[in-house]
Amino acid sequence: MKSMTGYGKGVAERENKTLTVELKAVNNRFLEINARLPKWLLAGDEVIRKEIASVIKRGSIDFFYDYKSVGGEKAITVDNELASLYVDAARGLGNRFGVKDTLTAYELLRFGDVVTVTTESDTEVLLEMLIEATQKAVAALDEMRKKEGESVKQDFEKIVGNIKEHLSAVSLRAPQVVSEHKDKLKKRIEEYLGEVEIDEARLLNEVAFFADKVDINEEISRLGSHIQQFVATLGKSGELGRQLDFLAQEMNREVNTMGSKSNDITITSHVVAMKNEIEKIKEQVRNVE
Repeated sequence: MKSMTGYGKGVAERENKTLTVELKAVNNRFLEINARLPKWLLAGDEVIRKEIASVIKRGSIDFFYDYKSVGGEKAITVDNELASLYVDAARGLGNRFGVKDTLTAYELLRFGDVVTVTTESDTEVLLEMLIEATQKAVAALDEMRKKEGESVKQDFEKIVGNIKEHLSAVSLRAPQVVSEHKDKLKKRIEEYLGEVEIDEARLLNEVAFFADKVDINEEISRLGSHIQQFVATLGKSGELGRQLDFLAQEMNREVNTMGSKSNDITITSHVVAMKNEIEKIKEQVRNVE
């Protein structure tokens, strides 16, 4: 089991060059990779996405890079198209609000997304470094997700254990509810009728009707089955989040039905406790890949 949150860092070095990749992952229903590479590294965009997707299956991944080089020929890359957009926007604002357009070429050079300063290097070498750093960052991120996933798994096991205890108590209490209702009903009739003989047939009919109305044996059985499936799923590998979320929804459905059928305060208290535990599962399962 893996968590969908985590952080990973990878570094690749070649002589006087260092390229660092950092990955930050948060929850998402699908895999979303947010990476913006400079033009001189765009050739590696598809490659790094494949590297990430080969290991990470769900989550929103933010990709950050940093490249440093000591010595070598410096090169300045200007995004003329983006610079033109900035100039047009400045002129438009000046015309609209009647203010002087003071945007200068020097100011444009200070925009980090317009100008990129790099050290001239072999593109193939830079791509190799990018891939190596990405692979290391993905491995580090995956390891953190596994550790957090193990912690979440332990929480699930504890929560499921609590639910099983409450379900066991409900299973023991449920048969007693009908028997106690029969005794209470018979006592009430005797109080009202005094010495008049009780019609046992009608009494049994009333008890049978009540028993059918409050019968939760089917819900108890299905909830127990869902719990077994949930525990079995915890022991599997791969993408478990959606399956665990489905089972949590099914457990919640059975517990809600128990609550609507039961008019016994003891069973109701256990139902409320189980609902609280299932809510913890539903909250945690959103973070499972």
